[in-house]
Amino acid sequence: MYNIIQKRKIWLSLSAVLIIISILSLIFWGIKLGIDFTGGSLIELEFATERPDNQQIHQQLADLELDSLNIQPIGENGILMRTTTLTEEKHQQILEKINNLVEPDTEPQISEEEKQEKLKSALGLEGEGVDQLQIDLSDEDVSKLLGQEDEKKSMSENFTELRFDSIGPTIGKELQHKTIYAIIIVLFAIMGYIAYAFRKVSKPVESWKYGISAIIALGHDILLVIGIFSILGHFLGTQIDSLFVTALLTILGFSVHDTIVTFDRIRENLHRHQDKTFETVVNQSINETIVRSLNTSLTTLFVLTAAYIFGGATIKNFILALILGIIFGTYSSIFVACPFLLIFYKLKRYNK
Repeated sequence: MYNIIQKRKIWLSLSAVLIIISILSLIFWGIKLGIDFTGGSLIELEFATERPDNQQIHQQLADLELDSLNIQPIGENGILMRTTTLTEEKHQQILEKINNLVEPDTEPQISEEEKQEKLKSALGLEGEGVDQLQIDLSDEDVSKLLGQEDEKKSMSENFTELRFDSIGPTIGKELQHKTIYAIIIVLFAIMGYIAYAFRKVSKPVESWKYGISAIIALGHDILLVIGIFSILGHFLGTQIDSLFVTALLTILGFSVHDTIVTFDRIRENLHRHQDKTFETVVNQSINETIVRSLNTSLTTLFVLTAAYIFGGATIKNFILALILGIIFGTYSSIFVACPFLLIFYKLKRYNK
């Protein structure tokens, strides 16, 4: 049996360093918010034929220098584009460029010999020596002369614009406030539930301290995930959106689930081994549940890694947040929550 709890200073020091880095990143760089929070524009298009892929659209619109452009496929032939607030001029430029992207090449393909024959006929060139004559004109002049100038299809024939909406900053502020409220409510609900579930375990540590330890571990997980996205936002321009909020709430649920399993084993062992010290019971409980926690986390990470590699670009940040959250959540359940429970126990004994 590994004496994990005895090395708690190492685990807590490592967590402290990571938390300090995250806090400094948030102070100096902040987090890069997406249009869900800051406001922006949304364009929904339905193509008449097969839609172009996201990479083609990004390349076509590259010279417009659109900030935070996010393209999401919808249905069989639709796309949903999100970007920063657009002027009407910029909006029309986007539509025109996409129209140029999907415009088919309707110019008839004819051989050079056939082209020369038609040009001579159109110019009325007849007689001796005409067969050897070569006419050199620009493609535009050739098209005009032969009456073959390509008339482009209208945008409405290539695609239909179903929606063009603007999300104002007021809605963005409201989303930010709701995000904070949601996380706070979840944390208090979790703490209350754990305190109630462990109400019969008041010795040697009060039941509400189990809840506090779990909340500290959850705060550790959330802060590290946000800190990493702050660093990614600074160096790679990674933005967070409403899906990121969903990922944070999912992380809270997964992390506290792992923590409760370990705490529940501590509760059982306190009744079974009343002759052992609290530190020994905590360490034994960690050793009995650590394999189960690692197996659960690894199998989940396998699925998420596959989704991150093969999934769409629109969910990559969501999946990345979940991957980081599960890694930190598994770590904190074992190496943060339980050591803090022991710290509360030692503080109680010290104060007596």
